[in-house]
Amino acid sequence: MGACRFFRRPQRARLYRLRPSEKQPRRLFQTACAYGRRAKSGTIAVFSTPVFAMLHKDQFADNHFIRTLIEEDLKSGKHTAIQTRFPPEPNGYLHIGHAKSICLNFGLAYVYDGLCNLRFDDTNPEKESDEYVNSIKEDVQWLGFEWAGEPRFASNYFDQLYDYAVGLIKDGKAYVDDLTPEEMREYRGTLTEAGKNSPYRDRSIEENLDLFTRMKNGEFPDGSKTLRLKIDMASGNINMRDPVIYRIRRAHHHNTGDKWCIYPMYDYTHCISDAIEGITHSLCTLEFEAHRPLYDWVLDNIPAPHATRPRQYEFSRLELLYSITSKRKLNQLVADGHVAGWDDPRMPTISGMRRRGYTPEGLRLFAKRAGISKSENVIDMSVLEGAIREELENSAPRMIAVLNPLKVTLTNFDPDQAQSRYAPYHPNHEEMGGRELPISPTLYIEADDFAENPPKGFKRLVPGGEVRLRHSYVMRCDEVVKDADGHVVELKCSLDYDTLGKNPEGRKVKGVIHWLSAEHAVPATVRLYERLFTEPRPDAVRGADGEYLPFTDFLNPESVREIQAWVEASANDLPPESRWQFERLGYFVTDRRDHAQGKPVFNRTVTLKDTWQAKV
Repeated sequence: MGACRFFRRPQRARLYRLRPSEKQPRRLFQTACAYGRRAKSGTIAVFSTPVFAMLHKDQFADNHFIRTLIEEDLKSGKHTAIQTRFPPEPNGYLHIGHAKSICLNFGLAYVYDGLCNLRFDDTNPEKESDEYVNSIKEDVQWLGFEWAGEPRFASNYFDQLYDYAVGLIKDGKAYVDDLTPEEMREYRGTLTEAGKNSPYRDRSIEENLDLFTRMKNGEFPDGSKTLRLKIDMASGNINMRDPVIYRIRRAHHHNTGDKWCIYPMYDYTHCISDAIEGITHSLCTLEFEAHRPLYDWVLDNIPAPHATRPRQYEFSRLELLYSITSKRKLNQLVADGHVAGWDDPRMPTISGMRRRGYTPEGLRLFAKRAGISKSENVIDMSVLEGAIREELENSAPRMIAVLNPLKVTLTNFDPDQAQSRYAPYHPNHEEMGGRELPISPTLYIEADDFAENPPKGFKRLVPGGEVRLRHSYVMRCDEVVKDADGHVVELKCSLDYDTLGKNPEGRKVKGVIHWLSAEHAVPATVRLYERLFTEPRPDAVRGADGEYLPFTDFLNPESVREIQAWVEASANDLPPESRWQFERLGYFVTDRRDHAQGKPVFNRTVTLKDTWQAKV
């Protein structure tokens, strides 16, 4: 196991420091009013995010082919240090696939003591905005990482990119083309047929320079001309058939404003940006493998911007079952009102998963388990949920909540005998402290914990039977009260005051149930979330005619259910994004948007166990 360190060196791929004003790291678990001791009934123990998030080198994917390549490069002296980058386009919110890429790029920089840049590949002005820039920065920091220096923007390199394009024209390696998009597709050819040269391919260098300058100066309409590389229209790789590297597009840019009316294409911009920044290992998903020859061609045909020459490597894209990651389809879910926004807790966006209560540590653990390879990377949702569940089991303090309450009246309640009971916040972390659970003549228990006609193996409360109240006494059910329709509405029970901390003599009580004092509990809104889709691959289901069915046909109508529940009184004072285990029920978080003091709102993060397979 690698050593655990606080990654604090300036200008390195260090962990995001959540509270820069605090100099020393603290324990992971803290309380505002009761640290490692008993909290009085009604007080709230606030378990804050650690002042410094902590990383272990073994938190990142084990040895894989990219790590092998990096180690070979370092051993051979090809590179003395590594530099990676995470280069999202600011045209949407990051999702679970981006989380894997973030963990890979920043994780490699951490493991090999290198640097990782955050660069926005912002070459499509109509689709990009500062809203997405800010959300991406927030997501990366929330995941626990900090980039080297200031965030970079491809648009900051537009002047250099233009100069390199002029140089390519002067070298006879680029030309201005007047073909329309439709004509260009016709001339490009197919996978089995070579393309044809454009009739404008042999323009003189002087004419191309003049036309490109006039393109930049705004003398031509949008889409009327492009700048193309002069490579090989007969290449077996369509990406090498004179690709377009500039197009005319009058659009306001979030970073450069209205300075430019021509914009470079991604394939041209990306490799040069990598080279300018001294990136050593440019990591992309497999769909860019066929673009690598173009990446190398561009860098081979311009003056080297940096002493370090980047190289592109590809790995498989993450496919998470019961989910989708297409930005277009995610946007459709939002636009059509199927979800309540990009941070809806059912969405696979990082902001959605954060709101649902997923933790950065859990997502990093998932990224490690997903692994890095070139083979198909299809991961079941249960793997993600399992990683989150495992992390929360260790870190989440405990709370009692009753989601489906059944009233219990204690017929022998004696205030002189009935004692409040101490309950720890975590069974394995004494340092988290605990609180007192008050008891009163009326309790709430889960309706599911009582059965008038119990099935075989039922070990909870039955008429005339006994159960242990968690952290408290043994209780016997003496009478069942029903309404006019025959529904059970109340139980009349009695406590055995001699069973506090011990079993009753001569009786074996197997069942333990949770409970709340009706006098002290407070109401809360609880949202029970399930998977958004009922099909593992909702966008890959074909109908009888062989055509793909709309992915929205497989939305889960029961993906969210809102109920009114009862929780411990301390929930009234919790801040948003407080993660808890509701004992015996699952992991929950106070909602990032809707939770307020005095009006608690909880989202279910995951159940205690994987129950989905039993439902499908």
